[in-house]
Amino acid sequence: MSKKNRWGSKLLTGLALVALLAGCGGSGEAGNASSAAETPAEGFPDYSKGFPEKVSLDIPVYERAFEGWNVTDNFYTRWIQKEFGEKYNVSVNFVPITRSSEVTDFEQLLASGKAPDIIFHYDMPQALAYYGEEVLQPLNLEEVAHYAPTYWENMSETIEQYGKIDDQNVFVFASRPETDNFVSIIRKDWVEEVDMKVEDLTSLEKYNDMLMKWKEEGLGVAGGSLIQNSFNYNYAFRDWPFDPKYRALYSDLSVADFTSEDTERFLRNMNYQYNNGLIDREFYLRDDDGKTKAEFVAGKTGTYSTYLTNNTDVFDATLKNNPDAEFAVIPPYAGVPEGREPQGRAYWPFGLIMGINYQSTDMERAAVWMYLDWMSQPENLFFLQNGVEGENYTLDDQGIAVRDPNFKGESVLAQNNNKDYWALVTETAEYPDPETTLEANKRNWSPPGHEYLVDDMVKYYEQTAEFRTPDALFTVVLDKVNDYKADLNALFQELYLKVVMAPEDQFDQQYEQAKQQYLDAGYQEILDEKQEAIDAGNYQ
Repeated sequence: MSKKNRWGSKLLTGLALVALLAGCGGSGEAGNASSAAETPAEGFPDYSKGFPEKVSLDIPVYERAFEGWNVTDNFYTRWIQKEFGEKYNVSVNFVPITRSSEVTDFEQLLASGKAPDIIFHYDMPQALAYYGEEVLQPLNLEEVAHYAPTYWENMSETIEQYGKIDDQNVFVFASRPETDNFVSIIRKDWVEEVDMKVEDLTSLEKYNDMLMKWKEEGLGVAGGSLIQNSFNYNYAFRDWPFDPKYRALYSDLSVADFTSEDTERFLRNMNYQYNNGLIDREFYLRDDDGKTKAEFVAGKTGTYSTYLTNNTDVFDATLKNNPDAEFAVIPPYAGVPEGREPQGRAYWPFGLIMGINYQSTDMERAAVWMYLDWMSQPENLFFLQNGVEGENYTLDDQGIAVRDPNFKGESVLAQNNNKDYWALVTETAEYPDPETTLEANKRNWSPPGHEYLVDDMVKYYEQTAEFRTPDALFTVVLDKVNDYKADLNALFQELYLKVVMAPEDQFDQQYEQAKQQYLDAGYQEILDEKQEAIDAGNYQ
């Protein structure tokens, strides 16, 4: 049975989420990475004046439910069609992928034979899962260099280092400059009301002492949320320096580590906080950002984690309910047990991980490379990121685009500055030099009246840089991860809540039972498979 028929039969049987599919190889030709790829290769058709017949190029784009925003038909999708599509005889079609259920969307599209030409994901474990399903073509890197010379120049080192799986070139990437605007905010006025200062929060123990004083004064509790889909919760409880093999074994974005001593320390602290009334008692109900934000805005919780942007409404909303509220960035050591370091997961040195749909034709694949190259041109990228000069923005004397926050015309950008279109080539907008880029980022991150928060965020980010390290990247498919991850993630939520909410004197017993149940449910098989790959050197 062909792959196409096999995918179709899966859909007919009520496919909701495909895990693993077997089948024959893809239609593309494998190519070997080499420095020679920097020079345009001979033997590829010349499409510089356009394709001889209309090519349908299907590009995935995240659907984030922004009010009033049509991800498939707007000023910028029409501009892309005019500037790129008409030039090269390409029909550029945008395929919406729901951000909160993107894997399900991709799998259903693959099953129905309607998947876009690019299959992407932010995390390598899921990208490897697509590869394991044999829905991605092997790539010829000389072809990439031929049709996308600017993109190749920007990304060749990353592609050659990380894009090869099982000795086949499979993935290309967007760049990811070293930056981050995720931050944890605290009610500074609450801290000072219990005769402490934010800078006094130099350890987890002192942070917990402060929370106890909040409780005694009747101020409120720390915010909390249900752990789901992100499993980097125990980094601050790990030993430093770390063992790379240990990190490769236990760090995973797809499956929660539930059995290590690091997680035990994390859960024991959370159990203490819960039983002593220091955190939101209904944290397990806060399963999206809106719910945790609502508790902070209402003045019920004194901490909140978010991406800091210049158009966030969390501070103004909080001040409406609590006019005397003051805010600060939580120091990174506040969550770290004494004697340990503020470890964190560093981003891999790439953004989106992209493969080519196994059903894409040679011309469609070439059109993908040409599209990435067109978007890599500075003037096109700048337009997508900023809009129309004189309407969306004006340039200041540093060459930085100064946005008009009140502009509502046809060329208005999506709420995340159109990132879901230009994220194919870079994760962050950049200017020619790091200083200008930082200044532009700070403007985009700084809520009016609270610019000092960004200064502190950047300061802490730089101070803790040495303790941020990326997870291991396995260079083989981990079949057991793909087999068990969905069931284990559901089981993890059940078990971790049971342990956290157990009486303190029952923690050890409950955790041991839960840990064994988790191991027996497939996690031990995952650890064994990972250990085998680690012993064979199949990771970096």
